[in-house]
Amino acid sequence: MKLILMLQDSKKKLTVNELADTFGVSRRTIFRDFNVLSEINVPVTWDKYSGYGVMDGYKIPPLMFTSRELATIMVGLNFVKSQVDKMLVDDARGVEVKIKNVLPDELKQFMNSLDDRTVVDPFLHFGYEKKEGGNWYLVSSAISQKKMMTFSYRSKSDETVSNRKVDPYLLVFYRDHWNVIGFSHKRQAIRNFVLDRMSNVKIREEKFTENSEIDTEALIFGSNESGQLVEVLVDKGVDRAFRASLPTKIFKKKESSSKKIKVSFFFDNLGYLNEWLLQFGEKVEIISPDSLKEKRRNVLNKMLENC
Repeated sequence: MKLILMLQDSKKKLTVNELADTFGVSRRTIFRDFNVLSEINVPVTWDKYSGYGVMDGYKIPPLMFTSRELATIMVGLNFVKSQVDKMLVDDARGVEVKIKNVLPDELKQFMNSLDDRTVVDPFLHFGYEKKEGGNWYLVSSAISQKKMMTFSYRSKSDETVSNRKVDPYLLVFYRDHWNVIGFSHKRQAIRNFVLDRMSNVKIREEKFTENSEIDTEALIFGSNESGQLVEVLVDKGVDRAFRASLPTKIFKKKESSSKKIKVSFFFDNLGYLNEWLLQFGEKVEIISPDSLKEKRRNVLNKMLENC
């Protein structure tokens, strides 16, 4: 089935070597698969100069899922249904209904049995009120078409609203919210925008041109490279959780003792980082900079005053 889809969707014909590399099999296996396709009357075409394809207009029959594939789909749908974005939740439920409507009874029963028993991120799923705003579909459409977009944006710092024009590059999920990362024409720089703070989202007819291939990792972490050097000691017991959710990229890590790991990274917003580090309590010790230590002391003193 994957071979048929590749041949059908490819804009050019594919050689046996390309197909063998894609699937990690031998040329002999690919030829054997072509024989099977021939036996089930799939109209495979061949040209000695360009390779293999399928006859124009050929459509594969409706896809049917295995129970394993359905379980994978349910994990994905339940992740989306746990989001705080109401539109995403509604769209995921719509997809779920459509899939169930075409399944045989046995698989439909299997999917229903998993629905309430597969929970992704329960604190998001049960604990958050769903929010309107951002229109993730319009944002993703603008990204795919490489078109500029405009929207009104509500500032987190003072709640003022301003109009923005952005070349959208990426949609990124950060723990409990979705961001679009793109080039802000107002700031003339790469910026992050939280979707639920966006309204009146519109796609413009103007297309933007990328100077080079988008480097996803650089866009996500690049804004912190010019920040301050931060060094911390992390208890090995929380090291995995620390690294998994650290909102930047670690550039240096080494064992400090049998129980501690020294982690170094750059970050440009020490106020946010200080609040984020507090979730680990005494399990994370700040080595530098001194300004971050001072921020921690100030927050802890205020907490003690309120006790």
